[in-house]
Amino acid sequence: MRKKQSKNYIFEYYQSMKDGRIVVGKWIELIYERIVHGIEDKTFLYDQKKALNAVSWIENHAFHTEGPLAPKPLKLELWQKALISCLFGVLNPKTKTRQFRECVLIVSRKNGKSLLASAIAKYVFYVDGGYGTRIYCLAPKLEQADIIYGNIWQMITLDPEWQGLKDAIQQSKDQHNRQIMGDDMLARHRQTDLQIRGTNSTVKKIAFSAKKSDGFNPSLTICDEIASWEGDKGLKQYEVMKSAMGARDMGDAPAILLSCSTSGYVNDSIFDELVRRSTRFLMGDSKESRLLPFLYMIDDIQKWNDINELQKSNPNLGVSISVDYLLDEIAVAEGSLSKRAEFITKYCNLKQNSSQAWLSTETIDGCCGKPVNLEDFQGCYCVGGIDLSQTTDLTSCCVLIEKDGELFAISKFFLPAEKVAEATQRDNVPYQAYIQRGFLQLSGENFVDYDDCFKWFRSLIEEYQIYPLEVGYDKWMAQNLVKDMEQYGFHMDDVYQGYNLTPVLREMEGLMKDGRVRIGDNDLLKIHLLDAALKVDTETSKVKLIKMSPSAHIDGVAALSDAFCVRQKWYDQIGTQLRN
Repeated sequence: MRKKQSKNYIFEYYQSMKDGRIVVGKWIELIYERIVHGIEDKTFLYDQKKALNAVSWIENHAFHTEGPLAPKPLKLELWQKALISCLFGVLNPKTKTRQFRECVLIVSRKNGKSLLASAIAKYVFYVDGGYGTRIYCLAPKLEQADIIYGNIWQMITLDPEWQGLKDAIQQSKDQHNRQIMGDDMLARHRQTDLQIRGTNSTVKKIAFSAKKSDGFNPSLTICDEIASWEGDKGLKQYEVMKSAMGARDMGDAPAILLSCSTSGYVNDSIFDELVRRSTRFLMGDSKESRLLPFLYMIDDIQKWNDINELQKSNPNLGVSISVDYLLDEIAVAEGSLSKRAEFITKYCNLKQNSSQAWLSTETIDGCCGKPVNLEDFQGCYCVGGIDLSQTTDLTSCCVLIEKDGELFAISKFFLPAEKVAEATQRDNVPYQAYIQRGFLQLSGENFVDYDDCFKWFRSLIEEYQIYPLEVGYDKWMAQNLVKDMEQYGFHMDDVYQGYNLTPVLREMEGLMKDGRVRIGDNDLLKIHLLDAALKVDTETSKVKLIKMSPSAHIDGVAALSDAFCVRQKWYDQIGTQLRN
């Protein structure tokens, strides 16, 4: 049992999870597990005073701005206190400044995310930001940005201290006394921003712009409802604000980029990007150290209408959102597929096509080990897979060989000779090293010569007496290669890389988690496995393979899944031969 610490909301929240007093999803448990263990092993420095000061100040100076509780002071729930404590109280032990710069809060509708973001903004505006604080409320349109911006101003005017200061200033006729009493410290609503003249601090609302980050120097940027941000524009604007944070990195109060949202319907957006980054980070598959994700989502889509499961996506259940309200919404959703999809999106907090990191580093590492050499499989039968590049991407070929109850994946990659330097810089991958180790072969000048793929498969038979019984491939640009391979005698089977591969991907995942798949020391294939994510159709629970990010490569995984696909499809006919 952990030693109890006075008013440590992080530990209190975490202990409540472990005791079963609070129900949370796997992602929330993972982030608090990481933080608690980090504090205990001194990876993080925990400044309890800073954490408690932030919580206390917000509860005394933040207010409900609408609804039946307005204008009462905001009473923070334990999950909110823990979040604030993580953001302001967890420090880097070397710099003694806060550890986390990017905070992602994904929480269901009616759980007070905008109110919480506004309260945090007011705290930074008055207390944490210091002289020259710059706060930006960012959204695609000014009307959307005005939600948080307006909340901040309402919280300011509802504060008795602000009103008292304003009254005292207005009643004073002496200019000198007016300034002494705090004219310079009175927040005011100007035409384009909120300002405290004495600290040179401002809050602005801004809409998406093509401008570079030169004009921004944010202390805090709040990105509200990121699930509705249009794909490419949203991604670019987020990066603009993120790059602008660097100017504050060396100060006592490094900049914060706070993104908050309910799930939505826009695909390939900054929402998808942040969820993929967050899940990869939480699974231990990322070197990031400044990311602080709070993903309040249900774990089991099959339990979308279970109130107990819904606690995981609705931490304010019983406070700002009632059980009766959710039960009424469930009743409507159970009678309509479209309403069900909306409910799952907004209250379970899963997109209709949500995406998450696929395999953990632990799982993938469990598949790695001593080199897997073709020489060790002479006389064996197998299945194969091919994923062809469109232009500059890698091309991947593989065989999957079953022996002694294990599945050995041997992958060969191809890259155009003229693209090595460019690809190395772009992908930050040591391709030359992989060429030397034999995992990667130069092929063609500017485009992969697919004849090299054919030669590799032919060499399996002619040099190693390894016999692929079926070879799966994607139809893209494969016509000539398939023709050559069929004429040689290979049995070719086209594979569509879509939701239809759900049973294949689930089998792959299970076998890899069981440690039955071996990839040897092929670090290039390992990178591709780490870069793989799954897009989940919440309506059907089906999944398909996607990249972790637009710049990632998963060609090796696609080829391997092609091999698994034909193995599964034809196992009744060839399974006996495959068991070498």
